[in-house]
Amino acid sequence: MLIASYNPRSTGDTMVVILNQDIGDQQVEIHDEVARIYDEDSQTTLGYNFLKASEILPEIVNVNGRVSLTPDQIKKINQYLKDHRFPGDIQFDDDPKFVVGYVQSVVDHPHSNHLQITKTDVGNGQILQIVSGSPNMKADIKVVVAKVGAMMPDGQIIWRGELRGVQSDGMICSGRELELPNAPQVPGALILPDSYQIGESFEFDKAKHLFD
Repeated sequence: MLIASYNPRSTGDTMVVILNQDIGDQQVEIHDEVARIYDEDSQTTLGYNFLKASEILPEIVNVNGRVSLTPDQIKKINQYLKDHRFPGDIQFDDDPKFVVGYVQSVVDHPHSNHLQITKTDVGNGQILQIVSGSPNMKADIKVVVAKVGAMMPDGQIIWRGELRGVQSDGMICSGRELELPNAPQVPGALILPDSYQIGESFEFDKAKHLFD
């Protein structure tokens, strides 16, 4: 997993890099303008805060929001980490996090009167169990799935978790949650036209006119 963001208007020259989900008992190591957040027991890095990011990647000053780090940029960052006594353990991840899914089946949640449990095909033979509260949820529709590791437009990160005791591995999104132009400001899954292909990356630019 690799989620990077840079918001100079709110956090200054700090790039946040998330590699793993937060845990209850995590430690922080800070030196040389880098903060490493990690699990002390396993020594797994959960993320980094680069406090003077533009000194490592000068081109980042043109970004405000999600950062799509290239393999060359990751190589440069990892070398910086190694040179400053940190693990160089950031790995490139180009797996699309917003994809077209096909809802195969829907059943009622056993512990909720408004949630449903879906089996949703996201391509490449991958079927995800996703709990949804969308009032228009049904089988045999194409939807936008935010997979585990996706960062929503509002900054929320999608993690694997449980809803009322049932495992959920992603989120089926509404147009409102995706912040698409003219999307209805009400709950409800965005049902895609049949021209969208299961498993393909959901392109936000292409979807700008869905609600015209």
